[in-house]
Amino acid sequence: MASSTNEIVHEFLPMIRVYKDGRVERLVGNDVVPASVDPNTGVQSKDIIISPEIGVGARLFLPKNADPHRKLPLVVYFHGGGFVIESAFSPTFYNYLNSLVAEANVVVVAVDYRLAPEHPLPIAYEDSWVGLKWVASHVKGDGQESWLKDYVDFERVFFGGDSAGGNIAHNMAMRVGSEKFDGISIVGLFLIHPFFWGEEPIGNECADIKIAAKAYADNLWRFVNPSTVGSNDPFLNPATNPNLSSLGCTRVWFLLLRKTW
Repeated sequence: MASSTNEIVHEFLPMIRVYKDGRVERLVGNDVVPASVDPNTGVQSKDIIISPEIGVGARLFLPKNADPHRKLPLVVYFHGGGFVIESAFSPTFYNYLNSLVAEANVVVVAVDYRLAPEHPLPIAYEDSWVGLKWVASHVKGDGQESWLKDYVDFERVFFGGDSAGGNIAHNMAMRVGSEKFDGISIVGLFLIHPFFWGEEPIGNECADIKIAAKAYADNLWRFVNPSTVGSNDPFLNPATNPNLSSLGCTRVWFLLLRKTW
């Protein structure tokens, strides 16, 4: 029999295990790469601390040959990982965002939020909101970050994210729609297989999703958000939100994949 020290109380493979003694073992998504000038694209990146009190930071990306006389769109990006793994500093997002910045000629702020289960939802949402408020503080030139003050057109702001990050991007746009940010115009969202779910399948989901997979997603959501009302929580299932029409932008682009977290 396994000792209580090694007894597993939660397991969501291939991402995370939690043991009876409280230990959290992240099985993937632990690698980080330093900010640098990317040799393939010439994109520069740097890390900043937004709130040292709660440990919220971000990685900023600036395209090669950026010109302060030609302001660029801003993408605020939220990383995926099921709310339990990865960071804004992981190799996956470093490579992807370097490519995005080079191809789209945009500035990117990749917000690094705290992870469940140590920091259950809604903490990731609140951390992300702190990041957005920090971005908004630069609209009138009052902020401290020169890349935002010198290069960003705050009338052309996009939110984006994958998986859990897509969920966060959507919910941040909902909050912007109700609370507003003076001087910032959210042009649109791009959501890469966002972590959305619900009690009832939609369309051909019955054919695509096995019972075990549905149970996994249901249980993962309750794991990261213990106070949830369930899989029809408006934070998880946008269709159940009576205020969906208040979304803070008019354009939303979805990319759906067969398998992701």
